[in-house]
Amino acid sequence: MKITFLGTGTSQGIPVIGSNHPVCLSKNKKDKRLRVSILVAWDDYVYVVDCGPDFRYQMLRSGCTKIDGILFTHEHSDHIMGLDDIRPYYFKQGDISIYAHKRVLKALKVKFDYIFTTKNKYPGAPTVISNRVKNKPFKLHNLEVIPVNGKHNKLQVFGFKFGDFAYLTDMKTVKDKEIEKIKNIKVLVVNALRIEPHHSHFNLDEALSFIKKVNPEKAYLTHISHTLGFHDEIEKKLPKNVFLAYDELQITI
Repeated sequence: MKITFLGTGTSQGIPVIGSNHPVCLSKNKKDKRLRVSILVAWDDYVYVVDCGPDFRYQMLRSGCTKIDGILFTHEHSDHIMGLDDIRPYYFKQGDISIYAHKRVLKALKVKFDYIFTTKNKYPGAPTVISNRVKNKPFKLHNLEVIPVNGKHNKLQVFGFKFGDFAYLTDMKTVKDKEIEKIKNIKVLVVNALRIEPHHSHFNLDEALSFIKKVNPEKAYLTHISHTLGFHDEIEKKLPKNVFLAYDELQITI
């Protein structure tokens, strides 16, 4: 299985528009972060987790020529607003499968009504196949995917476990019974927004505490804001098995 980090930034990305913050002015490629998303590939299958407003450029940059579907963690704009850009895949492949909590599917139907409509549909609009995700395992071809339930402040969010890899973003609280699903996994990805506490995201200390509970072989931090600091400086301070993810990073499991 190959994981590509399509984006590792928070909702505004880095650099933030109009910001003179030192991290936003950094020349280091690893300090430039698009909105958070990953690509998961195994055998001949390719799935994306979340498709935010940078989706089109992320797909071009990655060289991805087909997708088998999109999994959504939740319905915030930085995770869904690229859905219209599945059109080239739809024109080539046909209907695209999407997977999400029923609340998220409902939100997508509101924001992208022209994609979901079945009457007088605009011929240039893509069509999706909606799959409701509950908090129980489901199959993507030959792979079992296990949802991991958490809270983004008060909003329910799904993380996903693909074999020996787990991806959690926009988490603030995760119950012990959910942590049990991913304990001792090979690779964990989890959000770490900044140094200071935040009402709906793990800060760095909370992310590191969560990683200790899960006890993965390796962990990567994502959904990073400019206020976390410079990539190279922060990574030097992390435990030996914890790394800052960055855009276009690829890992193989």
